[in-house]
Amino acid sequence: MTMIPARSSPFAAMASDPAHPDVIYRDERCFVVRDINPQAPVHLLIIPNMPINGLDYISPAMEATMGHIFVVAAEMARREGVTISGYRLVVNNGAGAGQTIAWPHVHLLGGRELGAMG
Repeated sequence: MTMIPARSSPFAAMASDPAHPDVIYRDERCFVVRDINPQAPVHLLIIPNMPINGLDYISPAMEATMGHIFVVAAEMARREGVTISGYRLVVNNGAGAGQTIAWPHVHLLGGRELGAMG
């Protein structure tokens, strides 16, 4: 599977446009959109504002942003009403893992029984 490069991905347009209509949450470190191919009733993407080619390119200087993404994920789960029923956070890294856009992001899935993963 070929990944879409970060700078030519839909994420680039969303990150650079503070009024992008698909963005449902935005702050100084990240933004959130609904997945265009949802795998659960709630399927959000939490995306850092800064393009990163992959998890292997994350440096210690990005620790605050990457941690912040999980804080935002918890808030979005509350807003979407899935904290009590449960939700899953997923990060794919590389084409072999199912990553389609070369810009790391966290998937938040919930709203139905997701089943065990292991």
